[in-house]
Amino acid sequence: MDTTEVHLDLDNAWPEITDDLPRIDATKWGPRLRFSTSPRAIEQFYRAIQPHLGRFILYGSGDFHHLTALWLRRTPEPVTLVSFDNHPDWDVRPPRWCCGGWVNRALELPHVRQATIWGCGNFECWWPHQIFGNRKAERAGMLTVHPWADDRPPSAQKRRGAILRKNWREQFEKFANDLIGSNIYITIDLDCLAPDYSCTNWESGRFDLDDVRWGLETLRHHAHILGGDMCGAYSLPAYARRKQRFASEMDHPKLNFPPAEKIRALNQRALEALWPALTCS
Repeated sequence: MDTTEVHLDLDNAWPEITDDLPRIDATKWGPRLRFSTSPRAIEQFYRAIQPHLGRFILYGSGDFHHLTALWLRRTPEPVTLVSFDNHPDWDVRPPRWCCGGWVNRALELPHVRQATIWGCGNFECWWPHQIFGNRKAERAGMLTVHPWADDRPPSAQKRRGAILRKNWREQFEKFANDLIGSNIYITIDLDCLAPDYSCTNWESGRFDLDDVRWGLETLRHHAHILGGDMCGAYSLPAYARRKQRFASEMDHPKLNFPPAEKIRALNQRALEALWPALTCS
């Protein structure tokens, strides 16, 4: 695998990137891939883009997070997937290639031993919405989700994997310690951050920059990072198909976005804080 870091530009989500990070112009693909796409399109895209990718990939909105399941194809060694995300992305419903169900595509890869998602703050990990999640993989131990439970009743706080603000680092340390000597792949969706630290196309999570930076440093201390990626910066949606647009607009939350200058400043600050910690650059 190549050792470089690259910026895969699908949607102009990162307009402030300097020339220090090589840019791959994939904007012609963005509307076809955003939110959901077909198996045929995903394979066409991968064949075209794979030769240009690096070990660490910065790409666009979280609407493209399903592409992480492609990036994982490039790490054939046995690997554990570690995701920082406000959403579990474990939905078992169609379409097959969608940002809300990409973790299942990752778990289909024979070398992905386990996937674990940290920092889920939305409703998908709780009853009744969890019925659409991959509970089979969770019961088998191949998938673990760690949703915030501070605002849940005591009974719900006993949910498998639930974390509280007061103890999540202790749980994460234990998880990282169990990874000693293992290969890992890390993906970061900026919507895992609280709204003061990023602006995305989705609901915001509860981590701050120090939380995620600490998590990355902890993982690097215990395991071997084969590769990683970061997505989740806000971009103006553009779609290739009417059904794709309809489904995406139905699924997205209705949010009020700050001015463009503030969006860029927030996400640039997040990039400067987290990208070096992810890539050790």
